[in-house]
Amino acid sequence: MDGGRMDGGHDHDGRLDPATEAFVAHRSLLFTVAYEMLGSAADAEDVLQETWMRWVGVELGEVRDQRAYLVRITTRQALTRLRTLGRRKESYVGPWLPEPLLTAPDVAEDVELAESVSMAMLLVLETLTPTERAVFVLREVFGLDYDEIAEAVDKSTVAVRQIAHRARAHVAARRPRGVTSPAESRDALAAFQRAVETGDLQGLFDILAPDVVLLSDGGGVVQALPHPVVGADKVARVMEAGLPRLGGQVSLAPVQVNGCPALIVRIDGEIDNVLAVRIDDGLVTGLYFVRNPEKLARVQRETPVSR
Repeated sequence: MDGGRMDGGHDHDGRLDPATEAFVAHRSLLFTVAYEMLGSAADAEDVLQETWMRWVGVELGEVRDQRAYLVRITTRQALTRLRTLGRRKESYVGPWLPEPLLTAPDVAEDVELAESVSMAMLLVLETLTPTERAVFVLREVFGLDYDEIAEAVDKSTVAVRQIAHRARAHVAARRPRGVTSPAESRDALAAFQRAVETGDLQGLFDILAPDVVLLSDGGGVVQALPHPVVGADKVARVMEAGLPRLGGQVSLAPVQVNGCPALIVRIDGEIDNVLAVRIDDGLVTGLYFVRNPEKLARVQRETPVSR
């Protein structure tokens, strides 16, 4: 341990000590819990450090279920941070988007996990209160029982059941309309990429849903659209006008971001933005451009997510 960073404790044989071993075994799960609650990998990593600092002070012999205990610590730390983040987001310049993660191809095979970390779902979760978000994530994504969740969020089991019901209804009204297979998503993204690269405005219209929404996050650091753009006609014209203005040698590379097909846009070899796409019934219903350079660190290498 150095300055609060978790470098792993070892015993005399060079093996991890039991506390470190348990933490490492569940680290990907804990990161995913924190990330789904916060929408920020940087903040999720800070929460993991805080979780570690508390975990090493726990008497392991008294812990019945290490996974549940670690999830409880992580949830409490994430809730505290989420309330702080909410205040920070109120002064954010322009639309706020989650920090994109480059994810492994097998994440898409776990449909529920992929949906839960998708940009579209994280934006839906933003509309919940912090406690609703924690309860929804722990129950619907990670399958914790109500008693465990009650301990994590410091509420009664009865209250947690009511919160879960309310959060489920809220999310159901806003979640993606139709299930789209990974193959359909890839095909739709490829058609979108072709239309953009060739300047085929009609091809772009054909792949955009009539009520498509475009959001662009520059965080006040780089230029971005200050407000959402809604409707196929407006979005297509913004796309048509925007790409030539980027200048330089532009390349679009298909990747998987947050469990879903996406594009990394490079100018002269440097990452300019990540374009995540929401696809419903074969049409693009959401375009999420993350340009804020402070949010692009996690698209250089894969981040493990699990449940």
